[in-house]
Amino acid sequence: MPDILTFTDGRSGESFEAPIEEHSIRATALKQAGLASFDPAFLNTASVRSAITYIDGDAGILRYRGYPIEQLAESATYLEVAYLLIHGELPTQEELAHWAHDITMHTFLHENVKRVMEGFRYDAHPMGMLISVVAALSTFYPEAQDVDDDAVRMQQVVRLIAKVPTVAAWSYRHSRGLPYVYPDNDLGFSANFLSMMFRMAEPRFHAEPALERALEVLFILHADHEQNCSANVMRSIASSKADPYVSLAGAAAALYGPLHGGANEAVLRMLNEIGSVKHVPGFIARVKAGEGRLMGFGHRVYKNYDPRARIIKQTADEVFEVTGRNPLLDIALELEKIALEDDYFVSRKLYPNVDFYSGLIYQALGLPTALFPVMFAIPRTSGWLAQWLEGVQDPEQKIARPRQLYVGPAERQFVPIESRRALPVSTH
Repeated sequence: MPDILTFTDGRSGESFEAPIEEHSIRATALKQAGLASFDPAFLNTASVRSAITYIDGDAGILRYRGYPIEQLAESATYLEVAYLLIHGELPTQEELAHWAHDITMHTFLHENVKRVMEGFRYDAHPMGMLISVVAALSTFYPEAQDVDDDAVRMQQVVRLIAKVPTVAAWSYRHSRGLPYVYPDNDLGFSANFLSMMFRMAEPRFHAEPALERALEVLFILHADHEQNCSANVMRSIASSKADPYVSLAGAAAALYGPLHGGANEAVLRMLNEIGSVKHVPGFIARVKAGEGRLMGFGHRVYKNYDPRARIIKQTADEVFEVTGRNPLLDIALELEKIALEDDYFVSRKLYPNVDFYSGLIYQALGLPTALFPVMFAIPRTSGWLAQWLEGVQDPEQKIARPRQLYVGPAERQFVPIESRRALPVSTH
């Protein structure tokens, strides 16, 4: 017997059928009853088929192309993971060497980009600079508009993965009034980024291996996360056949928001406000009384411990062995301990998420909080591009245009301005 959902319109008593495919029905099946689905924020709407990232929020599972995130974080490099997301398989040694070489050779920016960046105020937010410069890159590579050409698409993929870290590092240097540092082609992906960020007068910047590896792990954990806000924006913009530079700039703009890429900054602000381990019980009591919010706990998808949070917690310990222990860590650990034992939080499935510890690591690396969403955007570039590639090659993809439920006035007749009366001023 075929998998079919039968539903009855209570207004008319008429019954309709819709095929069930992959645990879903097509929303267009409702048209036969003259209905549309209404799902603000896409709480239960699948807008695409994707083979990139799998999440089981109830079980706390995250996989890229089938590979558990724990295995990738332990054994892979970021460029291996980026290759996996883009191409669907882990690279061989030869494929990885070619991939790394191509990306390394494209890390430099056109000299005119420096003039674009120099036009920003001294106190411009690094994320605003990143978004603007990435969008501007589309004018340097006009051929990128040919999104239906496979070779052209892949050329832009390599360029973006290579150049976004350079733009990010230069945005940091600009905010510090420091000269821009050019990429060093003899360094690996993360080491090169740290060099562009922190190199001063030394002939070559040598990154602490533990810090370089910590950055690799953070980049792997942030590379993709299914159909989140920014990935949805990336696909939506791309559905109009926009080039990947402006599409990625739009995705980064979505990431800029405090509910997305800025969440780890909010965690640090919360920990600083708590101030001491002895103040944690009082803070917890205020949260339960509705007088505060526990940042870094809970997730739209995960109803279990975020698997990325477990890995980052271990990575934080390794970083602090090099940089010294961040006093905010003791507050974070006590906060986590109490929250995981308290029925108020456990019953609401509020577990630590990826943002809870990542900000502490970025702070230990000497990064200002304004740079945190930029650090998120660097690795997410590969995930956004994987989503973009999948979308532009999907035969079912049409230009995104959601329906709406109109709740405004019915038809009205135009009133000449001399006959209009002012609305009463509200006293509320």
